[in-house]
Amino acid sequence: MNKGELIDAVTAQTGLPKADAMRAVDATLEAITNALKAGDTVAIVGFGTFAVKSRAARSGRNPQTGATIQIPASQVPGFKAGKALKDAVN
Repeated sequence: MNKGELIDAVTAQTGLPKADAMRAVDATLEAITNALKAGDTVAIVGFGTFAVKSRAARSGRNPQTGATIQIPASQVPGFKAGKALKDAVN
Protein backbone atom coordinates (compact mmCIF):
# COMPACT_ATOMS: atom_id res chain seq x y z
CA MET A 1 0.00 0.00 0.00
CA ASN A 2 1.37 3.39 -0.93
CA LYS A 3 0.30 6.84 0.31
CA GLY A 4 -2.37 7.24 -2.38
CA GLU A 5 -3.90 3.88 -1.53
CA LEU A 6 -3.84 4.80 2.17
CA ILE A 7 -5.73 8.02 1.40
CA ASP A 8 -8.28 6.03 -0.63
CA ALA A 9 -8.71 3.58 2.28
CA VAL A 10 -9.28 6.44 4.74
CA THR A 11 -11.82 7.96 2.34
CA ALA A 12 -13.68 4.66 1.99
CA GLN A 13 -13.68 3.92 5.72
CA THR A 14 -14.64 7.37 7.02
CA GLY A 15 -16.73 8.80 4.21
CA LEU A 16 -14.57 11.95 4.21
CA PRO A 17 -13.93 13.69 0.92
CA LYS A 18 -10.63 12.65 -0.63
CA ALA A 19 -9.08 16.10 -0.06
CA ASP A 20 -9.92 15.96 3.67
CA ALA A 21 -8.55 12.42 3.96
CA MET A 22 -5.35 13.54 2.24
CA ARG A 23 -4.96 16.44 4.70
CA ALA A 24 -5.60 14.07 7.64
CA VAL A 25 -3.00 11.55 6.46
CA ASP A 26 -0.46 14.31 5.72
CA ALA A 27 -1.06 15.91 9.14
CA THR A 28 -0.63 12.57 10.91
CA LEU A 29 2.63 11.80 9.13
CA GLU A 30 3.92 15.33 9.74
CA ALA A 31 3.07 15.14 13.46
CA ILE A 32 4.93 11.83 13.80
CA THR A 33 7.93 13.23 11.88
CA ASN A 34 8.06 16.40 13.98
CA ALA A 35 7.86 14.43 17.23
CA LEU A 36 10.73 12.17 16.14
CA LYS A 37 12.80 15.18 15.06
CA ALA A 38 12.29 16.63 18.55
CA GLY A 39 13.53 13.37 20.07
CA ASP A 40 10.11 12.28 21.35
CA THR A 41 8.58 8.82 21.12
CA VAL A 42 5.18 8.34 19.47
CA ALA A 43 3.17 5.50 21.01
CA ILE A 44 -0.14 4.54 19.39
CA VAL A 45 -1.82 2.02 21.68
CA GLY A 46 -2.62 -1.19 19.84
CA PHE A 47 -0.62 -0.18 16.77
CA GLY A 48 2.97 0.41 17.80
CA THR A 49 5.69 2.80 18.87
CA PHE A 50 7.84 5.06 16.72
CA ALA A 51 11.17 6.08 18.29
CA VAL A 52 14.57 7.45 17.31
CA LYS A 53 17.40 4.96 17.72
CA SER A 54 21.09 5.77 17.92
CA ARG A 55 23.37 3.86 15.60
CA ALA A 56 27.00 3.81 16.78
CA ALA A 57 29.95 4.62 14.56
CA ARG A 58 31.51 1.54 13.06
CA SER A 59 33.94 0.41 10.43
CA GLY A 60 32.80 -1.27 7.25
CA ARG A 61 34.15 -2.35 3.88
CA ASN A 62 33.76 -0.86 0.45
CA PRO A 63 32.42 -3.82 -1.55
CA GLN A 64 34.12 -2.68 -4.77
CA THR A 65 37.62 -2.11 -3.43
CA GLY A 66 37.60 -4.03 -0.16
CA ALA A 67 39.01 -0.96 1.59
CA THR A 68 38.03 -0.34 5.22
CA ILE A 69 35.89 2.77 5.71
CA GLN A 70 34.53 4.53 8.77
CA ILE A 71 30.74 4.77 8.96
CA PRO A 72 29.73 7.71 11.18
CA ALA A 73 27.24 7.50 14.04
CA SER A 74 23.67 8.42 13.11
CA GLN A 75 20.11 8.67 14.36
CA VAL A 76 17.55 6.45 12.60
CA PRO A 77 13.78 6.14 13.00
CA GLY A 78 12.51 2.84 14.32
CA PHE A 79 9.14 1.16 14.76
CA LYS A 80 8.09 -1.55 17.18
CA ALA A 81 4.73 -3.16 16.44
CA GLY A 82 2.18 -3.35 19.24
CA LYS A 83 0.47 -6.55 20.38
CA ALA A 84 -2.81 -5.86 18.57
CA LEU A 85 -0.98 -5.27 15.27
CA LYS A 86 1.11 -8.43 15.73
CA ASP A 87 -2.01 -10.45 16.52
CA ALA A 88 -3.84 -9.05 13.47
CA VAL A 89 -0.99 -10.04 11.15
CA ASN A 90 -0.61 -13.55 12.54
